[in-house]
Amino acid sequence: MLSGDLVASWEVALSDGVHRIEFAHGTTTGKRVVYVNGQEVVRRDWLFKLVGKETFALGGAKTKATINIEAVSGFAYEYSLEVDGKSLQTFTDNRAKSTETWLLRVDGEDRRVVLEKDTMDVWCNGQKMETTIYNIWTGIDSVSPPKGEFVDDGSETSFTLGEHECCIKATISGRKKSGVLHHFLLDGEKIPQSHS
Repeated sequence: MLSGDLVASWEVALSDGVHRIEFAHGTTTGKRVVYVNGQEVVRRDWLFKLVGKETFALGGAKTKATINIEAVSGFAYEYSLEVDGKSLQTFTDNRAKSTETWLLRVDGEDRRVVLEKDTMDVWCNGQKMETTIYNIWTGIDSVSPPKGEFVDDGSETSFTLGEHECCIKATISGRKKSGVLHHFLLDGEKIPQSHS
């Protein structure tokens, strides 16, 4: 699969999972190869221009990713990754603000649950959860977004993992800097948040 031309690798956490990107750059052959999760997604052979960009889609949402290749001196090169038009660090920082992630083991299987705070979409192991939402103002149930129920101190988003009842509770912290706090409960037991 990968040859001795591997020059860079990155991991990018999206709602549908953590994706491993590897880049092979043959500086004598001009070859450029991009792998995502071990699958070749871009291959260019015999390029005479050794600097430039390689753009590809990442994850189920087809998020735009670009590898930048820059010469730093002589035959030395620097490689950087942009995701959704931002540096990897900026993208990761923004994702940390707009999502919550929990890693847990359910029925012998590792699970990665992600809450997208802006849409209230819930993902588990790369699958968007099928759920329902209750609109408190209209009293109408609708399909697609998570089932949300407003309670005295915030809201609850409920779904199931196999035979297990799950709930993400959103509560107002009472402090401007903290804003809304999210807690994940599996069968009523609180699961600690992860940072990946």
